Amino acid sequence: MQNFQDYLVEDKNTHLEHLEDEIINNGSKGARTAINFLKSIKQMLQGGSGGSTVSVKWDGAPAVFCGINPENGKFFVATKSLFNKTPKINYTNADIARNHGGALADKLKDCLKYLPSLGIKGILQGDLLFTDGDKKTANVAGQRSIVFTPNTITYAVPIVKSGLFGSSLYDNINKAKLGIIFHTSYTGKTISTLKAGFGANVRGLKKSRSVFFDDATYKRADNAAFTPDEEKAFDNVIRMAEGSAYKAGAFIDKVKKDKGPLSLGVQLKTFFNTYIRQGTPITNTNKLANNFEVFFRDRIRKEIDNKKTAAAKQKYEEILEAGMKILRPNRDGLYFAIATYITFQSAKAVLLRKLNTIQSIGSFLRTRNGYKVTNPEGYVAIRKGGAVKLVDRLEFSRANFNMAKDWVKG
Repeated sequence: MQNFQDYLVEDKNTHLEHLEDEIINNGSKGARTAINFLKSIKQMLQGGSGGSTVSVKWDGAPAVFCGINPENGKFFVATKSLFNKTPKINYTNADIARNHGGALADKLKDCLKYLPSLGIKGILQGDLLFTDGDKKTANVAGQRSIVFTPNTITYAVPIVKSGLFGSSLYDNINKAKLGIIFHTSYTGKTISTLKAGFGANVRGLKKSRSVFFDDATYKRADNAAFTPDEEKAFDNVIRMAEGSAYKAGAFIDKVKKDKGPLSLGVQLKTFFNTYIRQGTPITNTNKLANNFEVFFRDRIRKEIDNKKTAAAKQKYEEILEAGMKILRPNRDGLYFAIATYITFQSAKAVLLRKLNTIQSIGSFLRTRNGYKVTNPEGYVAIRKGGAVKLVDRLEFSRANFNMAKDWVKG
């Protein structure tokens, strides 16, 4: 199995794309990348060497950066504003009060109080699960549980008595003042030159009654493996993806070159996201191809109608014409691009069902009728040279688009 630390990347705050979006982002090369990811994740689940490394995406918030500033040897906590042109770095409560406000400031003060006890040597990034005031009790799936909702997902741990038959997970969370999942490590001699590495090794951290922590590494189990029939069916889906990606190649390479906020690629992502927000499955390739052409024209026409000057209108007329010059002669290419996208989603769904068989802390969505069981936010798959997100977008992304959050980001 490959080590997370093999995959250092230049970006300060690693931005991850959905696996199926690779064909939009990177054309035929992206299609090959997505197919290789799918194959290597299956290889990992089968227990083979050389497969992808997978980490669980916890739905924590805010993102917390903490550790030792290499420039002065001091412990700090920060948000993503650590990477501002003028970094916001907090060594004291006074720094936090100056740099942040509201609930965010309160959470950072708890981080500054409790995280130094872990003995972090470098710099880690994690998703905050809870501070002490966030934990509540509720009946979830018929069990009295400790619950906390850092973002969209509610996490629940059944309440059990301590002792011989008690739960160490429950005990640890019940006693903790703060919970965090670390997923990224940083190296560098200065804050401005830090490099992010997917994954965080927490084995060297000190245990603390005040802090519940873990890394995000997926712990594989034998029940996640494919049966022979499942493997055969999955391989057939991959072959379908390879065939449609080959036929879409020329078109998606043109889409990749079309840049700008109103480009075909950006609009194709936006088009798919309209279905996700509505909770509508992305199916029926021929209908989607027709609908996208209408969607694209209407989107640009709306921009044209909103412009007041002839020059501004002309600019968007040219954007529309550039897009239509790609779409008109490449209807088959669009069709097979969408077919590839759908097939990638089908293959991803198979892998997600397997990955979801292991879950240490229950995850739920709050509804008007109580708590509804949901799967983890998703996973990150890492291979040499990159990483992609694996998320059930109809389940989690729709909820994330539409649900109000309990805390203020900043």
